[in-house]
Amino acid sequence: MLLNEVFAAALSRLLPHSTPRLALGVSGGADSTALVLLADEYCRPRGGAVLALILDHGLRAGSAAEAQLTASRLAQRGIAAKIITLALAPGPGLQARAREARHAALAEAARQAGFLYLALGHHAADQRETVAMRAARGEGGVEGMAAWTARRDVVLLRPLLRTEPEHLRAYLTDQGMGWVEDPSNLSRRFERVRIRQDAAGLNPHGAAARAAREAEDAAFLARHAAMYPEGFALLDAGSAPPSALGALLRTLGGKRYPPRRDALARLAAQLRPATLGGVRIAPAGRLGPGWLLAREAAACAAPIAASSHALWDGRFTLLQDPERPASFGALGAQAAAFHGFNGLPTLVLRGLPALRPATGGLIFPAPVRFSPPLPATQAPFRGAV
Repeated sequence: MLLNEVFAAALSRLLPHSTPRLALGVSGGADSTALVLLADEYCRPRGGAVLALILDHGLRAGSAAEAQLTASRLAQRGIAAKIITLALAPGPGLQARAREARHAALAEAARQAGFLYLALGHHAADQRETVAMRAARGEGGVEGMAAWTARRDVVLLRPLLRTEPEHLRAYLTDQGMGWVEDPSNLSRRFERVRIRQDAAGLNPHGAAARAAREAEDAAFLARHAAMYPEGFALLDAGSAPPSALGALLRTLGGKRYPPRRDALARLAAQLRPATLGGVRIAPAGRLGPGWLLAREAAACAAPIAASSHALWDGRFTLLQDPERPASFGALGAQAAAFHGFNGLPTLVLRGLPALRPATGGLIFPAPVRFSPPLPATQAPFRGAV
């Protein structure tokens, strides 16, 4: 089967719309460039549309020119594109910080352009490397990246996860399409590059088991959990499947991954007052039977500059610019002044965001939306975000 036929079969499963509209994250490299051409070949004849979102990380000389070159190459083929420039400071954790900034910028750009679906160019080799990295840290077992993931205000699609990178390059050569080579892809400073060069990637397995577990988790949470827009949850159970509890902790903590499996399994077997993954678990008290799960105020991120769509603590998005310069952070100890606000306990209030104008004072509640990077489960449940 030809690559475009394989791609069409994969995308039709992920994007079952007669007039598909798809935003695409593009670096200018071979993988994402092939993704754009394949997506355009799929969407255009069906009356749909694609938008290439070209990311310039700004981390090396020439990146801006490469972004312009990529936009020009796509324009020659009648493909709409928009360049997004990020401002990332060099330093520790660069790849992780770049990944988070990239996902946030792409999701926001897709949302503003009116695209619900955002496709990324991760391929089979990326999947093997991801599995190896997660296995080394005890994160996610050997399941790898999901082909379909709800995140923030968009749905992420990865239609190339079963495609080898050499097939993508061969496709571009056949199409007469150039691409950009990023020298950082050869630097052994980065874990992913070391795994790639050492051929240490692992094959994912258990896709069917993962889907079944997601359904079981959603069913458990539908029976026993309720999540609230203030970023807390109530769990009416004495124990929980570790994966379901981990999903709640990950979402409430604004994280991409749940806590480590050993600590999670111990707590899930018998729920009790504890703090794990930056989330406090305490008796629900007047809120009802069972347990209250809320962000631990001491684990919250430091305040950030307040601006429209700023994301604080991986959990709350500010919906509008403040009237005057302000910081955006946890209410913290000042929660005592709002005792009884909306019937919320102090544990919840302390971790909620507030605005602090530079001229003094406090604005609470702040105009925000609870928007963690991942929902508790891919399958819906009562009160899911």
